[in-house]
Amino acid sequence: MAAGLVNHDFSGRVQALSAGTNPKGISTLAVQVLLEIGIDIRAETSKHMRQYENERFDYAITLCDQANEQCPVFFGGVQRLHMGFPDTPHTSVANEENLQIYREIRDLIRGRMTEFFNRELAI
Repeated sequence: MAAGLVNHDFSGRVQALSAGTNPKGISTLAVQVLLEIGIDIRAETSKHMRQYENERFDYAITLCDQANEQCPVFFGGVQRLHMGFPDTPHTSVANEENLQIYREIRDLIRGRMTEFFNRELAI
């Protein structure tokens, strides 16, 4: 969700890529709650962070504790930042309770990413 939010909210100013330590596909609930606010990530795929080993980044932002612990060392001046968010339910059941959890986490991510990029990058 974070990459979709950042790429939408900071289009043309920031490019966010998403990768995981143990990718399992894009959550249908994440797709649904982002579509609710006009962001379409249906074409995205789940990637392992090793795919980006030789890429240069300004920031490597981890969102969960497991990713923070397993995040590789990035060279070339990359700044690492950990933003801990609650894990989303590992389910595809789109009941109101699960959707509400995803919405809350979506909004937390959006708020902290917006705060970060507005402050750190003076955007």
